[in-house]
Amino acid sequence: MSQRTIALQNAFHSFTNKLPTTITPAIKRLSIGSLIGQGVLIVSGGVVRVTGSGLGCPTWPKCTEESLTNTAEMGIHGVIEFANRTLTFVLAAVALALLVLLWNLRKERKDLFWLAFGLLASIPAQAVIGGITVLSGLNPYVVSLHFLVSAALVVVSMLLVNRVYGRTGTTAPTSIKRPARLLRQLSVVAACASYLAVVLGTLVTGSGPHSGDSTSPRMELDGYLTTRIHVVPVYVLVITSLLLLILLWRNGKGDILRHAAILLFVTVIFQGFIGYWQYFTGIPALLVGVHMLGASLTLAVGTNIVDIALKRGKDQAPTQ
Repeated sequence: MSQRTIALQNAFHSFTNKLPTTITPAIKRLSIGSLIGQGVLIVSGGVVRVTGSGLGCPTWPKCTEESLTNTAEMGIHGVIEFANRTLTFVLAAVALALLVLLWNLRKERKDLFWLAFGLLASIPAQAVIGGITVLSGLNPYVVSLHFLVSAALVVVSMLLVNRVYGRTGTTAPTSIKRPARLLRQLSVVAACASYLAVVLGTLVTGSGPHSGDSTSPRMELDGYLTTRIHVVPVYVLVITSLLLLILLWRNGKGDILRHAAILLFVTVIFQGFIGYWQYFTGIPALLVGVHMLGASLTLAVGTNIVDIALKRGKDQAPTQ
């Protein structure tokens, strides 16, 4: 082994020895930052679309053939599109920082380490899909895939937050009673309905008026029919969240699953209200952006409640 290799190994061990061996406030803040950032990325993607800035940077990976960044000649559309691209690099930096800080916990807390690794590994893939989106002239199916990867990253970030804070995962309380079977089943239905509503929402978007650029193609789908299909899981979600809220209300203010049900119900009502509002007012750009925010919130709260219901507490032994 060469002296240089030995020096590099010593430097690596010296660096890793300084890394935390427990969950620190920095790790908690970064996990929250990742969750918020993924939601902001979804909203910023909506801004790109409704402002017609999808081809503000007409090529990829550079913004123009000559420039990595947007130029003054590209105007506001170039600024909006490049800002959206830049946010991806910020989120990659956050994921990398999390992975580094969790290095000494990679064996003890494999759940945290691999969730952070998944975030970091998925972000470059998201960037590549974004590039394909631009190079394909904003093909609506590729645009939908681009959004769905962001949606999946919101889910992963929510799981990471819950585990970092000890709400679920290996450090979650096991002395408490596991939620009743009906509550667990309803939470699964709520999460699945949340995800399905978001997925079907991409079909509504793909056949709608906001394409990201006036020259971009649209999905050749019946907008009225796709909207009717989209609202089916939304109705299921509203009913399920209401049932969860009723069943959990008697648990009292300190119950974490009750809090999750309240968040779910409020978010679903908010998102449904915005959805109907934009539909009956001609899908104005501002409401589309708010609806994108609601989509990211729906993904987060749907994931939160099913994660808490399934990964917290344990079955109690029957009394003799």
